Amino acid sequence: MQLRYAFRLYPEPGQERALARAFGCARVVFNDAVRARRTAHEQGDPYPTAALLSKVLVTEAKQRPERSWLAEVSAVVLQQSLKDAEAAYRNFFASLKGERKGPKAAAPRFKSRKDTRQAIRFTANACWSITPGGRLHLPKIGPVKVAWSRTLPTTPSSVTVVKDSAGRFFASFVIDTDPDTDNARMPDTDRSIGIDLGLTHFAVLSDGTKINSPRFLRRAEKKLKKAQRDLSRKQKGSKNRAKARRVVARAHAKVADARKEFHHQLSTKLIRENQAIAVEDLAVNGLARTRLAKSVHDAGWSQFVNMLQYKAARYGRTFIKIGRFEPTSQTCSTCGHRDGPKPLDVREWTCSACGAVHDRDHNAAINIKTAAGLAVSACGAPIRPGLVPAQRQETGSHGTPTRRRAAKLHSTR
Repeated sequence: MQLRYAFRLYPEPGQERALARAFGCARVVFNDAVRARRTAHEQGDPYPTAALLSKVLVTEAKQRPERSWLAEVSAVVLQQSLKDAEAAYRNFFASLKGERKGPKAAAPRFKSRKDTRQAIRFTANACWSITPGGRLHLPKIGPVKVAWSRTLPTTPSSVTVVKDSAGRFFASFVIDTDPDTDNARMPDTDRSIGIDLGLTHFAVLSDGTKINSPRFLRRAEKKLKKAQRDLSRKQKGSKNRAKARRVVARAHAKVADARKEFHHQLSTKLIRENQAIAVEDLAVNGLARTRLAKSVHDAGWSQFVNMLQYKAARYGRTFIKIGRFEPTSQTCSTCGHRDGPKPLDVREWTCSACGAVHDRDHNAAINIKTAAGLAVSACGAPIRPGLVPAQRQETGSHGTPTRRRAAKLHSTR
């Protein structure tokens, strides 16, 4: 498995200028490639090949006076920028044909020098290296200071230098993990868990553990509000506005970093302690269009679930995602009776069939574990709720798919 290890960079003023020059050259080459493709499409000509674009936009362009400054940066940076353009078009066409999973990919567009994120990539043939003193030596940039937070397990295959919206620099190394080392780090266990994600509690586990939601954005709202107000009062195009924009960006970056660190620590803990993990496939995009949008984005469920998924694959764990329309909050985890939808303010309820009293979130976590086939009886057989006769109000038509989704959205979470 390939993973990325990111470390903070602290370039000197001269190195910052060299990095800005490299960012600009990579952006120009990318835009030239997109322009060449668009021109060919408008004129009905075949799309230029990658080899032709490399020859015209890089090799020959360096010989022209208007593009001679391309020779001031590493040629690998320019070639990787062309590869990024090719990959963007491949994803776009694959999305049009329905061959690409996930959201539809839009056609590549021109990059701007005002983009909040700038990046360049160095592969192995770029002759970058890590010096004995622990600095990252980049061609035509020099040795850059790195804040090493951990050691690299293997030799990286490439490094990407990123400048984010807050003006911070990072080096992102691509690492091939060693399965034997990963197995030794995370020995097998006989435990399994179901996780119900929410807002009051970030996660409720099927064993009854409740993990409070840190609400990083809510806690930082006062500071963000002041920074945003100061930004709105600055004149557009002024240096003071640029400084105020960086203050806002740094405040948001601090919130995002704290949230990501929380997700990493919790996901690693759950992966270490459990051999199998089950979660519900939440409709985050739908929930983000409701009055709970800010809290949903603050929780960051999608990022957390993605971490669980790739860490489970890395350490040989079982990761199961059940359907979002599974009635986990309506079904009694004791007898399997479906008690119908309940308003969000109902946090505890009593089963009308067996009289068991349930905490809403804990009951949902148990049902998630059961629906994934992870719950077992004393004899080791999987436990699943049996068939339950439909209630009178549930028989017949259940309405349109849109109404069913709305009912699930407002009654089960």
